[in-house]
Amino acid sequence: MQNFVFHNPTRIVFGRDKTASIGKATLPYGRRVLLLTGQGSVVKHGILAKVTSSLSTAGISWVECSGVQPNPVLGFVRQAIDTFRRENLDAIVAVGGGSVIDTAKAVAAGVRYEGDVWDFFTGKANVLDAAPITVVLTLPAAASEMNSGGVITNEQTRQKFNLGGEPLSPKVSILDPVNSFSAPVNHSLYGVVDAMVHLLEGYFNGSDPWTPLQDRYAEGIIRTLMECAAIIREQPDHYDARANIMWGATLAFNGLAPCGIGPAGFPMHMIEHSLSALYDVSHGAGLAMILPGWLKYHSDSSPRKVNQFGRRIFELDHQDDRQGAQAAIAELERWLRSMDIPASLHEGGIPIDEIPAIAENAVMLAQKWGLKAYTQAVIEDVLRRASR
Repeated sequence: MQNFVFHNPTRIVFGRDKTASIGKATLPYGRRVLLLTGQGSVVKHGILAKVTSSLSTAGISWVECSGVQPNPVLGFVRQAIDTFRRENLDAIVAVGGGSVIDTAKAVAAGVRYEGDVWDFFTGKANVLDAAPITVVLTLPAAASEMNSGGVITNEQTRQKFNLGGEPLSPKVSILDPVNSFSAPVNHSLYGVVDAMVHLLEGYFNGSDPWTPLQDRYAEGIIRTLMECAAIIREQPDHYDARANIMWGATLAFNGLAPCGIGPAGFPMHMIEHSLSALYDVSHGAGLAMILPGWLKYHSDSSPRKVNQFGRRIFELDHQDDRQGAQAAIAELERWLRSMDIPASLHEGGIPIDEIPAIAENAVMLAQKWGLKAYTQAVIEDVLRRASR
């Protein structure tokens, strides 16, 4: 086990009807807030009314900024920064999933910076200060409610890049599983895949060769997510399954999973960012398209861990690692399809003849993240394995 430091400053308030506590949770950070939301589901399902009632009871006024896209864009972030400054606001309340929370983080960094907010995404500037953020989570997937990172697409350059920094960690996040009933079932299932791949990036790419504790941490959460995904596919308002998915997705990417595994890359996310930047697909669906193909590529050189994944997740029993890895990938593809989740680029409607362009776009992020082994040729190889 490698040396590590774990610190997470976000306070979690979890449970049924906890949305009503957002006003009290936000009050220590200001009385005038930017209220960020997505494209209407929080209004339709009554979540926004609960939030504004709580804010009003706490004596907090707000300026609403709605319309965050599922793949949030830089233009919206810049507009929200202008609104925050013009209205002389104190803090941000984000009501939604990862897209809304990531937007809040970009805005929070931008309002305390004299330059252009995109500087944080390209590495020209570091986030040293940010406006405080509180969260009401609706779609569990990204764990942005309990981490310090975020992703935004520059619609002009077609780059989907990330920013990060401890000042971006939400102060308080409300995790009320009832709010996740508002998400369409297919998007909830895509969110499950997103959480699974957050765990699998470290599981397969960690630099320490022996990580039994963290392996079983990841495997336990993944098995729980898969079991609960099957339940909500048939019973979308199953509270306990929704609750386990909500907390499981948060635990998947709040900083605990990689503790002790050493440096680990995120190649599947790196490649998928190009899919959702170029084709505006759901991030979780894009990861599902990439995951089996990447595992085929990875198992050429490292079949043992893929075989372990098959044994512990799908209860397969293969002594030969290469045979076991192939069986594990086939079982994963079968499970994805059983959940009506695309398991290949073809199933996701991505044009196969555009693989070179996708890889060319992905190389920019590979270079930013220091994934030197992922040249354009390697990324094209992964994408072709993921094509069908």
